[in-house]
Amino acid sequence: MRSLTSWSDLDDAVWQACLRRALDHRQSREWTDAARGKALALLFMNPSLRTRASMELAAQHLGAAPVVLTPGQGTWGLAWDDAPMTEAAAEHVREAVPVLGSYADALGVRTFASLTDYEADHADAALKAVVDASPVPVVNLESARWHPCQALADAAALTETLGDPRGKKLVLSWAPHPKALPQAVPNSALLMAARLGMEVVVARPEGFGLASDVMDLAHDAARLAGGSVTESSDQALAFDGAHAVYAKAWGADLVYDDPDREAEVRAQHTDWRVTYDLMRRTDRGHFMHCLPVRRGVVADAEVLEDERAIHLLQAEYRLHAQKAILEWVWDLLD
Repeated sequence: MRSLTSWSDLDDAVWQACLRRALDHRQSREWTDAARGKALALLFMNPSLRTRASMELAAQHLGAAPVVLTPGQGTWGLAWDDAPMTEAAAEHVREAVPVLGSYADALGVRTFASLTDYEADHADAALKAVVDASPVPVVNLESARWHPCQALADAAALTETLGDPRGKKLVLSWAPHPKALPQAVPNSALLMAARLGMEVVVARPEGFGLASDVMDLAHDAARLAGGSVTESSDQALAFDGAHAVYAKAWGADLVYDDPDREAEVRAQHTDWRVTYDLMRRTDRGHFMHCLPVRRGVVADAEVLEDERAIHLLQAEYRLHAQKAILEWVWDLLD
């Protein structure tokens, strides 16, 4: 049974096959009957625009039938742990997921980080609960730690834009935000660029480093692909000569122990917004963001509207990437 929880769990051959297929899908834009007779159940614990729309349409493009459920909104709220179910949740994930699996040929699930329970988030406990209970393949639509669908779309957008990304410089630039955000996207973007053999610089203020085990995975991936991974707390210096700048906000681990203090520290770094002057330090660099993006907070409108910004291309590739992922999950790749 083929599930996609994180690309780090899969061989490079799978990654490369899905990347090639995503690029092919953008070129052909064809609808097929390859998955006719299959059903895809999508379980969203958190809000979504691109992921929901692109995954529904990806299934339909392949001839499959999608159904979307949001627990607590038209369906029962779900319980996750072993405590007696005395609160609002009326159904347990251990019943709900097997039932959905009996109807569908794969499940897609989105379960954001809680940012309150470090151990559960670090273990990706909510995603793991779904995978363990599911009788059919599971596709991670963003969990506490990873966003593999976004990563494949990003890789395809970079490959189309830069050609061979190997040896090109990508800056993963921490961005200010009024809320502490999970690290799933920056984790995935880091590993994606490292796997492409890029020279990756993680630019972030002191105290906002990504998890050490994620950094270790990125170093290993870069070494195998002929790239590199470094860190910098000097944003302007990091931008020098970059071919791509991926801006993304994320909270510091301090949020788990002292969220008020984390908010105070985060508020001290509003000057990390991506400006046109910063982008001028790059080598005609392309601006990237997973969306949604807060204009004037994460990046200036001038940056977002520049012809070298590719955040909309990234978003378009979500459709093509997820078609490729479903084809792999259902063993439909040539």
